[in-house]
Amino acid sequence: MILPIVAYGSPVLRKVCDEITSGYPELNSLIADMWETMYNSNGVGLAAPQINVPIRLFVMDSEQIFENQEEDEKDDYPDAPGFKGVFINAHIVALNGREWAYNEGCLSIPKIREDIMRNEEVTLEFEDENLNTHTKTFNGITARVILHEYDHIEGKLFIDYLKPLKRKLMKRKLDDISKGKIKVDYRMVFPK
Repeated sequence: MILPIVAYGSPVLRKVCDEITSGYPELNSLIADMWETMYNSNGVGLAAPQINVPIRLFVMDSEQIFENQEEDEKDDYPDAPGFKGVFINAHIVALNGREWAYNEGCLSIPKIREDIMRNEEVTLEFEDENLNTHTKTFNGITARVILHEYDHIEGKLFIDYLKPLKRKLMKRKLDDISKGKIKVDYRMVFPK
């Protein structure tokens, strides 16, 4: 089932999310709905708070970034051909490598894209969809998508990395998003 994406300004996007326990109801169907919602919205990642569920869960698929690259771009990232996975109860173990800029966007903050600095490598401890525990290191564009989605389960947004002046300049656009004065080709819910 395709779920509506929660818009900027909704309190759930600023909440540090709760751990998921093994008896979490309908977890598999929630994950399936998140995949369907993410692909329907042309996203490469989706965190549970973006569908108004404040739990430590996100899905991401950087494989589609590589599939859609031009031939001359394919050698730019060390993580080709990408990674697709479910991350439950993720916690960062280490951030490594230099910080690098990449133009990021967010389904909850449509029509706004900015260059954001992030580390080139992240090591995470997390559980997969079968609640098996992993500790794994990711790099390149995959690490970036993971860090973006990880921020969501920590109540943080990519615009939080911008300098205050830049955020002030986009205040009207952000206000329009939170008031529902925006057109997108996927379903959204706006703060009351």
